[in-house]
Amino acid sequence: MDLTRMKKLLLSGILAIGFGFSAAPALAAACGNDSSGFANWVQDFKQTAPSKGISPSVLDRAFANVSYNRDTIRADRGQRSFKLSFEEFMKKRGGQAIISRGKTMKKNNASLFASIERRYGVPAGPLLAIWGMETGFGGYMGNQHTLSAVATLSYDCRRSAFFTEQLYAALQLVARGDLSVTAKGAAHGEIGQTQFLPLNVIRYGADGDGDGHIDMVRSRADALASTANFLRGHGWRAGAGYQPGEPNFVAIQGWNAASVYQKAIAYMGAQIDGQ
Repeated sequence: MDLTRMKKLLLSGILAIGFGFSAAPALAAACGNDSSGFANWVQDFKQTAPSKGISPSVLDRAFANVSYNRDTIRADRGQRSFKLSFEEFMKKRGGQAIISRGKTMKKNNASLFASIERRYGVPAGPLLAIWGMETGFGGYMGNQHTLSAVATLSYDCRRSAFFTEQLYAALQLVARGDLSVTAKGAAHGEIGQTQFLPLNVIRYGADGDGDGHIDMVRSRADALASTANFLRGHGWRAGAGYQPGEPNFVAIQGWNAASVYQKAIAYMGAQIDGQ
C-alpha cells in the first residue's frame, strides 16, 4: 500500500469516527445533589422528552417557571413524624379533631360517600381519615410549585428514577388539561385534596363529578373517588374489614409505607364509620 493511499484511509477513518460521535445521542445530564447542574439537566430533559411523547409546546409551557426547589430538598431530607409512636402521631396530626369533623363531613356528604362505596366498595371512614390527615379536608394543599418540586426530585440523585416517572406523568396531566403549569401542592409534588403523586393521578384518577376532567384540587368528588379507586387498585375488597390483620389493611398499606400512618387511617376510619 503506498503512502498516499494510507493517508487517505487514515483520514477517512478519523472523519468517520468524528461523524460517529457527532451523530450519537447526547448523554443524559448527570443527577446532582445541589442546584449547580439543574439548568443543564433541564435542557437535556427537554431534548429527551419528545421521544417519550411530550410535545415541545407542553415542555415550553411546563418549564417556563420551573426552578430548583430547596424547600423540596429540605422536606425530602427531614421526614421525622413517621418515627413517632402511634399516640404521639395521633396527637401531632390532630387525630381526635379529624375523627370529630370526619363524622360531620360524612353526614353532610352522605350521598357522595354512598355513591363512592357503591362504585368502589370503599366506605367513608378511611377516605375521610386520609382526606383529613393529608390536607385537613382540603383546607391546606401545600404552597410549593408542583412542577418545580417534581423536576427537582427527578434531578436529585436520591430517587431520580422514581421521580422522573412522576415528572413525565405530571407533563401528561398538563397536556390533557388536568394540571395547571402554575399549580401548587406539597413538597414532593403531591396534588390536591388527598395528595396524589402525578403518576397515581394517571393510574387511579377518577372523574367523580362527571365533568370530563379529573380535578384533584377543586373537586372533592374527584379527589375522593380517586382515593377509593386507588385503594381498590391495591386490593380493597367490598365488605371486608380494614383493621390490622384484616383483608383491606393491605390496601391501606399501599397508601403510605409508614406503619404508624397506616394504623392511624384504620383507627380513625373505624371511629368515623362507627365500628
